[in-house]
Amino acid sequence: MTNIILCGGSGTRLWPLSRTLMPKQFIKLFDKKSLFQLTLERNISICERLLIVSSTEQYFLALDQLEENATFKTHDSTFLLEPTPRNTAPAIALACMALEKEELVLVTPSDHLIKDEREYQKAIQKAQSLAREGNLVTFGITPTFAETGFGYIEAEGLHVKAFHEKPDVDTAKKYLKAGNYYWNSGMFLFKAGVFLEELQVHSPEIYATCKAAFEHKTTQHSTIRIQHSLMEAIPSDSIDYAVMEKSKKVKVVPSDIGWSDVGSFDSLYETLPKDSNGNTQNPRHIAIDSKNNLIYGAERAIATVGMEECIIVDTGDALLVSKRGSSQEVKKVVQELNAQHSTLGATHLTGYRPWGSYTVLEDSPGYKIKRIEVKPGKRLSLQKHFHRNEHWIVVSGCATVKVEEETFILNPNESTYIKAGQIHRLENQGKLPLVIIEAQVGEYTGEDDIVRLEDDYQREQN
Repeated sequence: MTNIILCGGSGTRLWPLSRTLMPKQFIKLFDKKSLFQLTLERNISICERLLIVSSTEQYFLALDQLEENATFKTHDSTFLLEPTPRNTAPAIALACMALEKEELVLVTPSDHLIKDEREYQKAIQKAQSLAREGNLVTFGITPTFAETGFGYIEAEGLHVKAFHEKPDVDTAKKYLKAGNYYWNSGMFLFKAGVFLEELQVHSPEIYATCKAAFEHKTTQHSTIRIQHSLMEAIPSDSIDYAVMEKSKKVKVVPSDIGWSDVGSFDSLYETLPKDSNGNTQNPRHIAIDSKNNLIYGAERAIATVGMEECIIVDTGDALLVSKRGSSQEVKKVVQELNAQHSTLGATHLTGYRPWGSYTVLEDSPGYKIKRIEVKPGKRLSLQKHFHRNEHWIVVSGCATVKVEEETFILNPNESTYIKAGQIHRLENQGKLPLVIIEAQVGEYTGEDDIVRLEDDYQREQN
């Protein structure tokens, strides 16, 4: 069986913790592990192979977290990279096209939490039996309260009668009372060939455009890349709309597995450990007459006085304060930031790249200061900038620097200056991390002022 792991989504309801380039599945919230890593742990014991569907921007985040664990690293794993998102139906279809028709596939999001792994494995076993018979199996989560933020599955035994959109409160209460309605988990199990056959019948345009895109794929080092233009041509649709709501082969396995989609700060609060006053545990939190709060922040001390039922999230460059119960509205903050053309919805102060990371120390009109760390054996792209000059100072490690036709070495406390327009590259040929301070000076210091002339990681050239 192959585990298809879907790594899409931007997690706008968990801003400022989650950003477009660091979505919630990669944030290490649970005993220094991310939801993505917990998904790997949960499924490698029951699946022989991993097929991870990711955006090109998040590929290296996923790869780094996979390689942090020796067990993950040695498991049979393949990445399928989407240059632009087209929703779950195309993502799953492209992944299934990379497999044999009879292969059982377990489709799981990368950003869900499952606490009862024993019951989870029992549910998987039931679903496998149904899938071998040619069914498309979905997992219905036994509801514990009248949730309005999830879609519902109406069942008659193992047969799916209907899928229902997110209900209002009164309808959700009726669903809960009826006893045959389940939360739609977004997890599935079926044969790859059966899914593709049903997709071809019920959404022929998606099937045809996915097939055309897959036939022109490129494969290198267990990484499948889809061409941007062919990906854009695929209609965007969810697996529910494209197949599950139309197929006559759908079954549901009721699952009481301690599931959470961690889709809001309210649901995150329920999953995190708490102190005796009901505050989430945080060594940087000083609580005076405060209880039942979610407090997140590791960079600064957070003091609360007389605070109850609140959410406080501090990430260094942004602060969120909300009442518990209102966190579904956080996505409106992201919408407002995007309307203002702010980068706060997309990036943190620390950004991750395939070669390492950078942290913005100061950003003011006319200049920006960064701390850059380059992993051993890695190098940045050969590049140039139009609007900024750069001054590099080596803090630790040894830097190999190329500027135009000259290549030279910089040791700690040594520096160099790169003028706007000059072609340059930074490389770490050593065995220890390279740390430099970069001071950018110019009329524009945005991250998109870059032209990549050569790149080891096949990113876009500009």
